[in-house]
Amino acid sequence: MTTDQPGAAPLRILLSEPALRQYGEAIGAAAGIWEPVLAPAVDDARQVDADVAFVSRDVTGLSTKHEIHAATRRFYDAMLQAPSLRWVHTHSAGADRAVFGQLRGRGVAVSTSSGANAAVVAQTALAGVLALARHFPQLLAAQRERRWAPLIGSGLPRDLQGQTATIVGWGPIGQQLGAVLKLLGLEVVAVRQRAAPAADDIACVGVDDLPDVLPRTDWLILACPLTERTRGLVGAQALALLPAGARLVNIARGEVVDEGALIAALRDGRLAGAYLDVFAHEPLDADSPLWAMPNVIATPHSAGFSDGNAARVLGIFLDNLRGWRNGKPLRNRVP
Repeated sequence: MTTDQPGAAPLRILLSEPALRQYGEAIGAAAGIWEPVLAPAVDDARQVDADVAFVSRDVTGLSTKHEIHAATRRFYDAMLQAPSLRWVHTHSAGADRAVFGQLRGRGVAVSTSSGANAAVVAQTALAGVLALARHFPQLLAAQRERRWAPLIGSGLPRDLQGQTATIVGWGPIGQQLGAVLKLLGLEVVAVRQRAAPAADDIACVGVDDLPDVLPRTDWLILACPLTERTRGLVGAQALALLPAGARLVNIARGEVVDEGALIAALRDGRLAGAYLDVFAHEPLDADSPLWAMPNVIATPHSAGFSDGNAARVLGIFLDNLRGWRNGKPLRNRVP
């Protein structure tokens, strides 16, 4: 499809005002003849129409998929009501927000920015592993209490070398994290939708075989998309299969884990600790016991945030935009 031929109608792109200010020139260079479309700034009955929508990070802002703020809702409504919309690109690596399911249900193509923040998320997951392995929650608690508490008096941390990390999800995040953990001397097991070669010296099993590897898993790291197959994948039964002293890292989606079973396993010591960046409901309720557990590091779905991510998201969108105009397949299209 090409829109810059003489007499062609402009390509209408729905985007936010900040995105228009920052990226309008670059989008114009990729789109050819185009017309920016802005969502209503206040709630009204005005319907907008567009051919394409770009959901930049500022659109979602502080909204989560569970609690949607008014400005985000107006942008979502503009997409849902646009009769000519054919393609939506989102800044996120996943497309499990309800609005994207609704759009796909009416035939709108949805593409993601998977890979844009993979290195940052992998680094954050690694930080979680290292912090738990080196007993940082315990050390930081002692610091806040101004208490001198060397680890020699409370149980020495285990060497990471020789431990086993099972990484569920072998996309860009899982692959980068697995490579670093291998360098640290861990054995890495990749869990994919179906067993297939992962990389040199890395075992791979299908998701149905996850229970078989859990008894030898010291670190269960979740880096998978949320699908019907992965929803509730790690419940009481899976947690019970982990050996004593195992830890969980979740930088996937909160719904992959049965949160009640996780809390119970942490409370009774069957699970030694957890780093959690995602939760069953976000924001995490102030009354959740996860906030105060001494063996938990909880962060507010921030594993992928960095000052370079917006440029990488824009790059994926612009590459897709140039290709889409010429009838090429979209990168990261949600099936």
